[in-house]
Amino acid sequence: MHSKTVLVTTMALLGGICFGAALATAQSGSLRQQLVGTWTNVSTYNLMPDGKRIEPQGPNGKGTLMMDAAGHFAWILIKPDIPKFASNNRQTGTDAENRAVVQGALAYYGTYDLDASGKSLLMRIEYSSFANFNGQQQRREIKLENDELTVINSTGASGGTAYVIWKRVK
Repeated sequence: MHSKTVLVTTMALLGGICFGAALATAQSGSLRQQLVGTWTNVSTYNLMPDGKRIEPQGPNGKGTLMMDAAGHFAWILIKPDIPKFASNNRQTGTDAENRAVVQGALAYYGTYDLDASGKSLLMRIEYSSFANFNGQQQRREIKLENDELTVINSTGASGGTAYVIWKRVK
């Protein structure tokens, strides 16, 4: 075996071992440690008071949630079929283009804490694409099983109770 091949193989194995160890720590540590990382959106839906289910980002919504150990987060949900702007300038979208973006995307960031029971997340939202969230503190129920995180907001921005399901990326 060439020394270059041995080096690359060794690095790949060590990288896998390190990633596996970090993932095992995240999965077995405190709840806060388990939340730290990058998550990808699996499903987003709202259950309305009349029992109707809606999907604000559509059936194949995309998104990412990033949470760090210092208590910062960034939350982004996007409908994948948002239309491109004919003008190719986001400042000059048509009413229909702007409406599609507003209704198809939700992003916010801020800081978070967990309650003592580990069943809810307190999100302090600094800024959001939905300005009604700016400066708010919002409590979300959470459920974490293996690498799947469910965040439940009883006062969803699209009405009803919002369920956002995330899968750990790293």
